[in-house]
Amino acid sequence: MHAVIYLNKTMVDATKARVAPVSSAMLYGRGVFTTLAVHNGCPFLWSKHWSRLVDHAGKLSIEIAGLTEKSIGQALEKLLAVNQVEQGRARVILLARGGRDSWKTKTLGGPKTDLLIMTSDPQPARSQGLTLAVSPYRFNTFSALAGIKSLNYLDQVLSWEEAHTRDFDEAVMLNERGEIVSTTMANIFWVKDGTVHTPNLNTGAIAGVTRATVIELAEKQFIPVVEGIYEMGDLTDADEIFLTSASLGVAIITTFDFRQYALTAGSIGARLRESFQALTRTAC
Repeated sequence: MHAVIYLNKTMVDATKARVAPVSSAMLYGRGVFTTLAVHNGCPFLWSKHWSRLVDHAGKLSIEIAGLTEKSIGQALEKLLAVNQVEQGRARVILLARGGRDSWKTKTLGGPKTDLLIMTSDPQPARSQGLTLAVSPYRFNTFSALAGIKSLNYLDQVLSWEEAHTRDFDEAVMLNERGEIVSTTMANIFWVKDGTVHTPNLNTGAIAGVTRATVIELAEKQFIPVVEGIYEMGDLTDADEIFLTSASLGVAIITTFDFRQYALTAGSIGARLRESFQALTRTAC
């Protein structure tokens, strides 16, 4: 993470930043975030990230009055300039100060929601492809947080850490019905007989901005895409697997448990990765 962050209209040293210790965000995790890529010094697909952020904030009753796509976008661009970020990542976080909470302080004015923006270097690329396991932990589709990028992200973090203890880069997560949802930090796609498959959002998968962009790119190339309900047998029978996220872009899987997949230049995953990378080169 870079040294300077943006907190409530102020650029501050990350080590000296302070937020309210008694707040709905700190006590209950009432907050949402989005992570976006930075290409050529520009926040990539910012408008789409903002739309999802607003949608998720509304679902968690997070007040966003006074916060707009334009104002936060300008703040993000200023922070990118201060940290001299040409290629990297940024995270925009909305932290609710209050809600219908059992523990709260008397408000004396000021913002109802803290805005925090931070930047970082790009996630290191893995030219040899990523390795994928199956997580022993499950998503709960009955949760009010299902499909929301909230601060309650520890399930995913613990699943990611567990996969790394087994020397895997990522892990497939299932829901309580045994349906494929995503990996811990990314949306998942696979190809079978020339058709791209990805879990329906009803499984609990997050509506990734990169996910939606890749689906659009596939449709432009007349590559059939099916969003459906799938179980592990569907994935183990795949011809190729790839992941999408703001940090990864399009990442090809070369190992899934004990299965090996060759990095093929003409594969559907490789073609979509190339199309996505071409899109990032015109970010500004």
